[in-house]
Amino acid sequence: MSITFSSGWPWACYAFLVGCFRRSKVESIVLSALGLTVGVAAYYLAKKASPSVPGGGWEHGAAGTGQALVWVAAAFVLGAPVGFLGNVARTPGIGGLPFRLLVPLIACFEATERLGTEARAQGTAFSVTWNVTRVAAVVCAAVLVGHTVWSWWTRRSRGEEGVDAGMPGK
Repeated sequence: MSITFSSGWPWACYAFLVGCFRRSKVESIVLSALGLTVGVAAYYLAKKASPSVPGGGWEHGAAGTGQALVWVAAAFVLGAPVGFLGNVARTPGIGGLPFRLLVPLIACFEATERLGTEARAQGTAFSVTWNVTRVAAVVCAAVLVGHTVWSWWTRRSRGEEGVDAGMPGK
């Protein structure tokens, strides 16, 4: 879990899901930014409280505190647009598909990058975690695309193809 939560994609997923579950775009923006900020702050406070965790206790003093503050500020700034994109992903059909693919693409990209840079130096647990993450992200993306195509196909076969484009059905 430590490997996973030290990466960015689960945090982006959180902000995205907050946006997905809110009807109002304004609520999506505000709640994603605030929720992500509180979550990141709690993560760093828990890390500070547990000196036995690697990087816990912020051994580097002001540098560790500065890093935590940078990530808390980044969470606030980046939470809003990710929450907005989560809200836009609610758009049914092909119109919302690119937005629904955002989190799996972020996870796959980050896992690939981390496999290329730190997995060799960190050992087997890191390699397995990032490979599983990458495979799961690709599977999720395939399921999302398959579900969208299936929904489009079934609507089309029933003569309701205008519904996806935002036009009234026949």
